[in-house]
Amino acid sequence: MKTQTELEKYYNKFNEDKRLLSRHGQVEFRTTMHYIHECLDKLVRRDIKILDIGAGTGAYSIPLAEEGYSVTAVELVKYNLGILKKKSSLVEAYQGNATKLSRFADDTFDLTLLFGPMYHLYTEEDQLKALSEAARVTKKDGIIMVAYVMNEYAVITYAFKENHIKECIEKNSLSPDYQTLTDEKDLYHYMRTENIERLNELAGLKRLKLIAADGASDYMRPILNKMDDETFEEFIKYHMATCERQDLIGASSHTVDILTKVE
Repeated sequence: MKTQTELEKYYNKFNEDKRLLSRHGQVEFRTTMHYIHECLDKLVRRDIKILDIGAGTGAYSIPLAEEGYSVTAVELVKYNLGILKKKSSLVEAYQGNATKLSRFADDTFDLTLLFGPMYHLYTEEDQLKALSEAARVTKKDGIIMVAYVMNEYAVITYAFKENHIKECIEKNSLSPDYQTLTDEKDLYHYMRTENIERLNELAGLKRLKLIAADGASDYMRPILNKMDDETFEEFIKYHMATCERQDLIGASSHTVDILTKVE
């Protein structure tokens, strides 16, 4: 019998739907959906095909399918895949690995979402494989959206705010310039903007936009939870007005890179 990986064990317990329904999760979800729709509006054609790689339990796949788009989902974790299939029959869903999408032909999809896998691929080789596969299955004039978790958020929150800095230093989990040093046992891998730019160059991809999916919201969870609805909506407006500002990008918890193939 095949044993479960640590990642599978983690997602068997992790409730992504609940996270995205939280106030800080809503900032990320609403921002991401805004930019998904912005990308879809640029694809001026009928019968748009969307691929959601690392779809989880369908947080993005299902609402997009309910909007009438043809959505295909790929998810590594069987538990998540089972929930997705139970929640909706509109999404064509498969188990699969982001680094090997041999099920799909070249130039198949108009919009490809690569939102979860890059969080957990800790070698540049595997990151490049996933990014290159996403590009391969996307049409030449299509769009690829890639999500990352960012280094400075991890250092500020885990190392300093939660007071693990001495432990991190003892375990050599930080470089001299405070880049997190991770491997498979850590589950998450954290990026800086220069790491993302290097991957894009290696994969031959051109950036349209790099946006902060949640900005300051992950730092402000208790504050957001105490806000009345009117104040929270004002925070959303503030975030949407500033989420493309490149001087703020690196400190965001999550970013979304919006890309096309280089012709």
